Amino acid sequence: MSDKMQKTIVVRVDRRVKDAFYKKYVVVSRNFKAHDEKNEAKIGDRVQLVESRPLSKDKRWALQSIVRRAGQAPEANV
Repeated sequence: MSDKMQKTIVVRVDRRVKDAFYKKYVVVSRNFKAHDEKNEAKIGDRVQLVESRPLSKDKRWALQSIVRRAGQAPEANV
C-alpha cells in the first residue's frame, strides 16, 4: 500500500466478513506497518509478514518474504 518511509512499509490486509444484519459479505481491511530492512518491497507487491518485537509506536511486524512482485502473473500449478 505504501513504501514512502525508510525501512518501513504499510501493508493492507483485506478479509471478507458476513454482515450480521444484511447477510452479505463485506470487505474489511486493516493496515499494518512492517519493517523492511533492505527497502525491497514496492507498491503492489504481495508480501508475507512475521510478528516481531515492537520497533516503534506502530511497527510490530517484519517483512519475511515477497510472495509475488507487482505486475507479475500468478504462477499456475501444473
